[in-house]
Amino acid sequence: MPGHRMGRVTEDIKRELTAILRTVKDPTVTGMLSIVRCEVSSDLSVAKIFISSMDGFDAAKSAVKGLTHASGYIRRELSLRLSLRHTPQLKFIADDSIAHGADIARMLEDISRRDHGENPDQ
Repeated sequence: MPGHRMGRVTEDIKRELTAILRTVKDPTVTGMLSIVRCEVSSDLSVAKIFISSMDGFDAAKSAVKGLTHASGYIRRELSLRLSLRHTPQLKFIADDSIAHGADIARMLEDISRRDHGENPDQ
């Protein structure tokens, strides 16, 4: 399978899953969730979905449990929205890259304030 088709299918899955996540009614799937990346196997049988939460890594792990529980519903919705012969099995994985990025941005801002003679705790 050519690389450009694989990339296109991966982006389509990521885009549709972003919309589907808003409709999941599981109580453990709360807060601002983001799909950080999506990795699809070469035969399109498995898709690894990396989920991050603005509320922290623990919220992402909790959301992954809820999404795993609702994976049948999510997979069915995905199959209705995409024209694929087989809808991939979904594996949700918690990721803390949003929180990590926010920590780095905060540290850089503190350094910038310190270099300009401001108090970073204000």
